[in-house]
Amino acid sequence: MGKPTILVLRILMAAVLAGTLFVQAVMVPLLGVDLSEAGPGLAAIRVPVLVVVLLGILTFQVTLIGVWRLLTMVRKGTVFSAGAFRWVDIIIGAVAAAAVLMVALGFLLAPGEAVAPGIVLLVGGIAVAIAGVALVVVVMRALLAQAVATDAAAKDLRSQLDEVI
Repeated sequence: MGKPTILVLRILMAAVLAGTLFVQAVMVPLLGVDLSEAGPGLAAIRVPVLVVVLLGILTFQVTLIGVWRLLTMVRKGTVFSAGAFRWVDIIIGAVAAAAVLMVALGFLLAPGEAVAPGIVLLVGGIAVAIAGVALVVVVMRALLAQAVATDAAAKDLRSQLDEVI
């Protein structure tokens, strides 16, 4: 991956991270006000919904930081090392936690008549999609493991060849 690509990705990720901080600082409190004014059905679940939303944003931020760290490793040429697995595992955990949080949001919204059943179904579908992303990253982790093993084998063969020569 070239330096311009990494630079553009970092700029985009920094903008997205700034956007998530704005959402946490400004939009979530406004959501809290809207939920408290929406009626007794939604006012009762106001705090749990806000906690789930804040934790969901946090999982997204953790994922961004993990991808940022992997981009740093790509730039340095160290992505095919054991250190990359830690960041990939953090990304997998954050995405899986986001899927669990979406399921929790669905359970919060399901009882009563305050939220239409289609919305709850939509939240469940989003949870399944997020879980699918976590599984894709698990597959990519397996590919990284194969690449690291191949890189180690190539280095071993090079050192053996150097000894022969």
